[in-house]
Amino acid sequence: MTDFIRSATLMLVLLNPFLVIIYLVDMVEKLDRKRFAQVLVRGSLIATVVFCCFAILGDMIFSSIIQAQFASFQIFGGVIFLIIGLQFVFNGPQAIVALRGESAGLAGAIAMPVLIGPGTISASVVIGKRHEALYACATIIAAVFISVVIMLALKAAHDFVRPRNEPVIRRYIEIAGRITALYVGTIAVEMIMQGLRTWAGKF
Repeated sequence: MTDFIRSATLMLVLLNPFLVIIYLVDMVEKLDRKRFAQVLVRGSLIATVVFCCFAILGDMIFSSIIQAQFASFQIFGGVIFLIIGLQFVFNGPQAIVALRGESAGLAGAIAMPVLIGPGTISASVVIGKRHEALYACATIIAAVFISVVIMLALKAAHDFVRPRNEPVIRRYIEIAGRITALYVGTIAVEMIMQGLRTWAGKF
């Protein structure tokens, strides 16, 4: 049970629903609670399937299927998150719309790049190495479920508070988004550096 909690906590921390809800602020504001829940659940299901695949297959996906080093994935993923972080710094939370788009496929846009990223995929591989396949998948499902519940609760709180204090909410989101961007940018640079160090170690 301790290992289960430890692994679920690792995935939950990397999913970080408090951070993700800032990424999805435009959807939080525009969609009603039912529609938001539908889109969020579909996106989370897509992400969960991907995480479970990486937990079961692990490094074989990179070495045999993709035929690329995991370091390459780290570098590319770091570049993606660095772009997101820079957009947030200069344009605020609404910048995610330009990166994600406002297409009908919102569930897929939530899954990638908001939920599925180098950090969560790496965690999936680690969890797969710690546990048997079914146990690893159960751990991932539990973490994603908790993350979704937290985001739905934050959406409900937003809808309750917004009519009374909309200027305060907007100001908070603006400040939180820009502060979050510093965290995202830092993690992005660290991913890039880890990938480069791994590559350098091969020579």
